[in-house]
Amino acid sequence: MSDITDAYWRAPPLARTFSAAVLVTSLSVYFGLFPYRWIFFDYTLLFKFPPELWRLLTSFLLTGPQLGIIMDTYFVYQYLSQLETSHPRFNRTEDLLFYMIFCGSVITILAQSFFRRMVFLHAFVLSLAYTATQDARGQKAGFFFFTVPAQLIPVCMLGATLLMSGSLEEVLFQATGLIAAHLYDFLTRLYPEFGGGRQLISTPAFFSRLVQTPQVMQRGYGTAIRPNQPSSGSSTGAQGSGPLPDSWRTRGTGHRLG
Repeated sequence: MSDITDAYWRAPPLARTFSAAVLVTSLSVYFGLFPYRWIFFDYTLLFKFPPELWRLLTSFLLTGPQLGIIMDTYFVYQYLSQLETSHPRFNRTEDLLFYMIFCGSVITILAQSFFRRMVFLHAFVLSLAYTATQDARGQKAGFFFFTVPAQLIPVCMLGATLLMSGSLEEVLFQATGLIAAHLYDFLTRLYPEFGGGRQLISTPAFFSRLVQTPQVMQRGYGTAIRPNQPSSGSSTGAQGSGPLPDSWRTRGTGHRLG
């Protein structure tokens, strides 16, 4: 058990937290621990009192039933961890968090407007897969039992959806994730770099404050302030420089004799 716990805490923070939330939420719903009506998205419930704002998040946490619980959770962790640890555009946690919120917002608007969908995880997984694989052109990636060019993974996912569901509407719904991820890429990279324009969206400054370790920590017995730079003195209390040799200055403050 300790090995599993250690592996969990060694995983990338956003990937482990989001995938764990997906797994716990899905198991709770399918095993009847709490009802589906608490999970799905309904914009009218956002305007009641009190507003049910949690639905903005929980509508992205429900997988498909049975094998879908395992596969969807695996895909979430796989692609989100790739973005968090190795993608050149997400060196900062706040940039990845803003990307997730942007794509989630676009998916919600499109899926509600055109398909009346109330849970959005399948589309969100496709957006993660698209962004994680588009900068890996020329490389190979595994998809189930096949090896394909990495940039074709989103297309393979849409094909698998069509084969398993037999529904073109399901494919089109899932493709809203592709639209969301491509729109983010266009507004933040393609248009500024190749269209000669300015970057149309960027990570808000307050996102940085959300993910940074606080400088001031309130305690029950006082306030501790985390310094920006390590102290230059040694543990014995000697600080700064002076005319004495280093071996003398590390002996402490000293006392007068006699």
